Amino acid sequence: MSGQLEYTPFDQVPKIYARLKATFDSGITKKLQWRRQQLYQLGKLLQDNEDRLVKAINIDVGKPRLEAVVADVGPVVYAVAEALKNLDDWVKPEKPSNLPEWRSGWDTTVYRAPKGIVLIISPWNYPYVITLGPLVGAIAAGNTAIIKPSEYCPTVSQALADLLPQYLDTNAFACVNGDQYVAQALLDHRFAHIFFTGSNRVGRLVAAAAAKHVTPLTLELGGKCPTVIAEDADIDLSVKRILYGKQNNLGQICVSPDYCLVPKNKMDAVVAAFHKWHKTFFPEGTLKSPDIGHVISEIHHDRLSNLVKNTRGKVIIGGKTAAGKKMELTVVKDVPLDDILMQDEVYGPILSLVPVEDTDHAIRIIAERPTPLVIYLFTSSEAIRDKFLEKTASGTLVLNDTYQQLVVHEMPFGGSGESGYGSYLGKSSFDTFTQLRSYVHVPLAADPHLAFRYPPYSDEAVNALSNFGMRIPLPKP
Repeated sequence: MSGQLEYTPFDQVPKIYARLKATFDSGITKKLQWRRQQLYQLGKLLQDNEDRLVKAINIDVGKPRLEAVVADVGPVVYAVAEALKNLDDWVKPEKPSNLPEWRSGWDTTVYRAPKGIVLIISPWNYPYVITLGPLVGAIAAGNTAIIKPSEYCPTVSQALADLLPQYLDTNAFACVNGDQYVAQALLDHRFAHIFFTGSNRVGRLVAAAAAKHVTPLTLELGGKCPTVIAEDADIDLSVKRILYGKQNNLGQICVSPDYCLVPKNKMDAVVAAFHKWHKTFFPEGTLKSPDIGHVISEIHHDRLSNLVKNTRGKVIIGGKTAAGKKMELTVVKDVPLDDILMQDEVYGPILSLVPVEDTDHAIRIIAERPTPLVIYLFTSSEAIRDKFLEKTASGTLVLNDTYQQLVVHEMPFGGSGESGYGSYLGKSSFDTFTQLRSYVHVPLAADPHLAFRYPPYSDEAVNALSNFGMRIPLPKP
């Protein structure tokens, strides 16, 4: 197994697109048995080839087996199982209730229809769950799909290119590999939906390309996700869980705790807890630990090293880099709000501890910045929780833990504002790739009751239909 990646030739992109579009147009993807078979085959791909997939991501990202299985491959297997279990319910047409009597016989129905050929562009950090997780929703919804995994994880992307044709219908699904030029060749085509996960900068380019074809889009972007330790928090357990969230994939994930807002009078206790749990997790340090990966590229390695060198905060843990794109898990205290570490998403193993006066001060800091993908709040106070729900915005608010919202497939995962729009996980993935198609049947026999709508219009008809005789109800006190 090597890290070489075979790029898809440019001249194949239009042919792949045409093949998948023809398959969708044939109507075969609308058959539930076909969807079930493709979902089953995707599950088999993951389970039959777990060793290869885990080794591939270790080569590309240095991800340990536990993280690869639990956080990357496993969630897709779970998503497949849930889709197979619930597909019959998900696709059921819906008949709205409480219709007015005059149109109660119109057979008003909302059908769930597949959108067409969809495109999934995914990043390198969690290449299985972020590529194949949305694919589960696309298959369940009855679409054909092209996946474009990241060229920055070449071993993983080649494995997907090799394995998908062995398990899935090649007339309906394709893996296209390459750099940004291949991605642009794909975006030149008209898709029914585009699902993109990545940086805000590239997300804007994808959105602009989608706009040319008026293509609906899901953007999963990220941003600087704040962590807040409230005055009443259990500091020891809070820090343990924050450090756990930060060390996952060496901080290279859009929901990684980016900075931590700490009450000034709790800073010493928080620092002591970080020292304790860092020593517990990594007795020999993170550079020697087999349980932590490496930075994805030399460019990112240099960028992160530069952040540590230029911060005005005090490095209290880590800060060193090593060959092989290795970097220590780093904690920096007393970081000013205008510091280099507070400008852009860190996307690496650096956590800033920012002193605040209290939770109200923390709320003001969060509210003044772009909407984050997630806010992590540590408190036992319902009043503080409610204050954050009311006065802050984020894709998700997580209480007293980090990272674990990703395992809750029963609720949508997605951003807001600068952190993106749209969502997925569980049924939300199915909904993302589904068109709600409305239907009514106005009976011919109803025409005598509709006579008033035809010209010439009468004063009697105007009076009868003015505001449909409705009275606006008074608002509740």
